[in-house]
Amino acid sequence: MRKATLKGLLAHKLRLLLTALAIILGVTFISGTFILTDTLHNTVSGLLSNAYSKIDFQVRGVAQFGKGTSSATRDPISESLLATVRSVTGVELAGGGVQGYAQFIAPDGKAIANGSSPTIGENIGSGQSAQSLSTLSIVQGGPPVTATDVVMDAATAQTYGFTVGQRVRILSDGPSRTFTISGIAQFGSADSLAGETFAGFNLPTAQAVLNQTGEFDTISVITKPGADKATVQRDIAKVLPPGVEVVTAQTVVNETMTAVDQSLSFFNTALLVFAFISLFVGAFTIYNTFSIVIGQRTRELALLRAVGASRRQVFGSVLAEAAVVGFVSSAVGIGIGVLAALGLKALIGGFGITLPSGPLVFETRTVIVGLLVGTGVTVVSAIGPARRAVRIPPVAALTDRPGDGDQSASLRRLTAWGTGLTVAGAAMLALGLTKPKVQLVGLGAVCLFIGVAMLAPAAARPLSGTIGSPFARLLGEPGKLGQENSMRNPRRTAQTASALMVGLALVSAIAVFGASLSDSVTSSVDQATNANLILTAVGRQSALSSVVPAVTAKAEGVTVETTVYRGQFQVQGSLQTLAGVATKHLSDTVILNMTSGSPAALDNGELLIDSTTATSKHLSVGNTVPVKFAATGTTTLRIGGIYQANALAGSYLVSSGFFLANYQHPAPTVVLLRTTGSETAVQNALSGYPNVQVQTRDQYEQSQTASVDALLGLVYALLALAVIIALIGIVNTLMLSVLERTHEIGLLRAVGMRRSQVRSMIRSEAVILAIFGAVLGIVIGTPMGLALVAALRQDGITETSVPYSTLAIFLIMAAVLGLIAADWPARRAAKLDVLAAIATE
Repeated sequence: MRKATLKGLLAHKLRLLLTALAIILGVTFISGTFILTDTLHNTVSGLLSNAYSKIDFQVRGVAQFGKGTSSATRDPISESLLATVRSVTGVELAGGGVQGYAQFIAPDGKAIANGSSPTIGENIGSGQSAQSLSTLSIVQGGPPVTATDVVMDAATAQTYGFTVGQRVRILSDGPSRTFTISGIAQFGSADSLAGETFAGFNLPTAQAVLNQTGEFDTISVITKPGADKATVQRDIAKVLPPGVEVVTAQTVVNETMTAVDQSLSFFNTALLVFAFISLFVGAFTIYNTFSIVIGQRTRELALLRAVGASRRQVFGSVLAEAAVVGFVSSAVGIGIGVLAALGLKALIGGFGITLPSGPLVFETRTVIVGLLVGTGVTVVSAIGPARRAVRIPPVAALTDRPGDGDQSASLRRLTAWGTGLTVAGAAMLALGLTKPKVQLVGLGAVCLFIGVAMLAPAAARPLSGTIGSPFARLLGEPGKLGQENSMRNPRRTAQTASALMVGLALVSAIAVFGASLSDSVTSSVDQATNANLILTAVGRQSALSSVVPAVTAKAEGVTVETTVYRGQFQVQGSLQTLAGVATKHLSDTVILNMTSGSPAALDNGELLIDSTTATSKHLSVGNTVPVKFAATGTTTLRIGGIYQANALAGSYLVSSGFFLANYQHPAPTVVLLRTTGSETAVQNALSGYPNVQVQTRDQYEQSQTASVDALLGLVYALLALAVIIALIGIVNTLMLSVLERTHEIGLLRAVGMRRSQVRSMIRSEAVILAIFGAVLGIVIGTPMGLALVAALRQDGITETSVPYSTLAIFLIMAAVLGLIAADWPARRAAKLDVLAAIATE
């Protein structure tokens, strides 16, 4: 049986080639994901360890919010504490550090922002020993000495052509200032860390630029050689005032890596979801291929039974073939995963997400998971065909034509199972979306797809006939034959179309969700503000200067200016975002649809909350809630009003006066303007602030929907692999069908069918298969998208939209892709030798 299995594989290697390709692509995606995320983890870990390698301890404020993370909110520490730390026995070197927002301006006058990466300003010491305390290492030029010197990160210098000695403008709080580049630096050994830009100043300049005069964010400490570090740390802790702590440099690295790992975990999970979707689609191709091959090998398997092979041996032989195909394909996929990692990085970079560079990391786990998943999916997918193989009686070896294994199962039983799985899948999907529970959503979707695939044969014949009718009329006999071929074996048609169904269902669901999200964004802006102009900053961590509101208020045509601030605070023990707005002329720029209470409560120092928060937390006007601010500590706030959801106000709103009293140096987040003229006057007034975007409300809406479209584009690109695998399934089915119908095609050629007509017959069959799968996918995916929108209604998805034109385009694209997929099988069929084909059994 081992020899028979091996010979069977060698005899049918062409038939199994495209099946292997489906597994290769899926495993390539999985291994590429692991390689990429492992590489990112090791790269960032190495850079951080290298950057902090010379530092032993860090003195800093105790975390007010987010303890144990690199993004924790901490109070600054007094500059006078530096002398105290330096006086501790065993301390060789200690230096204070500040860090904040500083943004370079490119030679073309635009603010430099690398996607979502932050733009950072910090201090660098001028002496060799002082530079040891910095995470930046100067590779060209020297440190900043004067108040007009700055050190630039190597990545920015290389990208924009800056050199040592050149002048550059920098934005911080206030108008831009001009500095001379004294040096070029790296973060650790990298030109930058994930696209971040760094501007390094001497300490007094950094404190002035970053609004931290007399304060430090941290004090870095290096101990003397031979000193007991644990003792030094304890001695430093003893001299620190309340609210200040000392931690090891490794603690700082670990906190940063915890945040990195959390981001990578989400990133890794998201990519693996798409990889498993591709493998799930590939499972349909595997199942269909083995079903067809088993049907074509009926006589061969019956002969094995006739010469003494047991059912178990036949079953094991089929699964062994699947295991070999799965193992070899997985091994190839793992090898190609290196290229996939580079491709994924380039794809993600194309959507504005900057990832750090480093040598690729190939973990043993990647190999094990790739082999297990690829081989496992192949073997599991082959179990159904293997069970049908063992039911082939030995007498089948005496028949003239091999039976079709596809017809061996009861359609009625298949329909019953399909109905049960579809209902169960829909129920789990609905329950998972309302809870929400991601595991239930995934399991429900899998059950739903399998259930519909089992029900599809019942609809395959009538739908294929309907879809094929135009081809029969337009193409004549070739079109009619293509229609009849797709109707001949409903189970095969359904199995082939089911792979495309899964891909198109997910794409359709995302299309519905994306259209609803875009409409919701537009609606939320319209319902949040009636301002003519909206001012925001370029870049994720960029901030509007504190003087921007005053500058714009004086611009020609501006009648009302409202500044919006945002910051973190704790309410009822939960970390939330608080917004602050000026109450004067508030109704001219901010739309607050109050359900109870009044906006006037803001002037009394009271808190307004949105209706969703009020409902979920069971709060009403008059209730008091405990709150905590990092700068001023704990207090209570009375709820003075409840408003309908507002995208600008968020969930919690106070007056700007109250906000400014409880935050240190807050920067404006958004500035809303009512004007009597165009935006040109405002843009001219802000010519010294190139990081400020001046947008009309329509332009602001378009920029928000553009972000949604970019995210959807990335999702579509990742789902494209599943669609490609589905098309491979169509090619595979048509190739096997051509092999199976070689005698039939030869007879058609013998009675006068031209080569072009043979190609038209195969192509029309492929298009019917593709449209059938697309119709099933759109019919399933559209309700899935609507269900997802309904489940997220409380999270801001307030509009429901079905993009009919987009779904129609998907249908047309499926037909075109089906036509492309048929090219090779159609040409192969047309090139068959007529006499040899007629002689084929």
